[in-house]
Amino acid sequence: MYDISTRERTLALLGQGRSLSSISRETGISRAAIRSWQIRLEPLPRMVAPAPGPPADDHAYAYLLGLYLGDGCISAHPRTGTYLRIACADAWPGLLQLCREAITRVRPGVGVYSVQKQGCAMVTSYSPHWPELFPQHGPGKKHERRIVLEPWQQAIVDAHPWEFIRGLIHSDGCRIVNWTTRVVDGMKRRYEYPRYFFTNLSVDIRRLYTNTLDGLGIDWKQANAQNVSVARKASVAPMDVHIGPKY
Repeated sequence: MYDISTRERTLALLGQGRSLSSISRETGISRAAIRSWQIRLEPLPRMVAPAPGPPADDHAYAYLLGLYLGDGCISAHPRTGTYLRIACADAWPGLLQLCREAITRVRPGVGVYSVQKQGCAMVTSYSPHWPELFPQHGPGKKHERRIVLEPWQQAIVDAHPWEFIRGLIHSDGCRIVNWTTRVVDGMKRRYEYPRYFFTNLSVDIRRLYTNTLDGLGIDWKQANAQNVSVARKASVAPMDVHIGPKY
């Protein structure tokens, strides 16, 4: 016997156009069982989705919004309506856990699970209400369409700007240590300094990032067409307090 969440995940793979054989190899579930779920006439029982409404936790939502704009998407699901997926690199297991926690705080009661891919895990949650919480959802890639926050979203970002920045950095940013050399008292010395980068193809998403930095008094510069850099010591210091290296 398989629980409902296992069947839901398997049906989601079918909805992606996967073959019975490939799903069976990945999940260990027999082709016969998968086929029976696919053709059964009566609907599978499922969790009752929370009623639509604002995020249950604005603090967590600001972080999740940053993750979504960087590495998230919303896709159709044949049974639950839609599912939210956030890509989290295997190199940062702590971020995967933070993502799961943010989802459950934003929508208490929804199911959350991870689907392992090459080099990353897709943190996934089913709910018919995700498009209401992320109205930036639409056809095509984010950088190919207009991305503008709704007034209620902007109000949350204004109230929790560091969480929004943290989500963006955790998805499409990094903290690195640069180095250079200086001659001091006739001796060449190595000098290291940390800096933050945020990289995104979307002009609109980069603007949301820089506008929020401006509101926090953080100095930044456009490193190139797709990269925003924070390197001044006085600006890196608060970034380290609120964000720090990925883990």
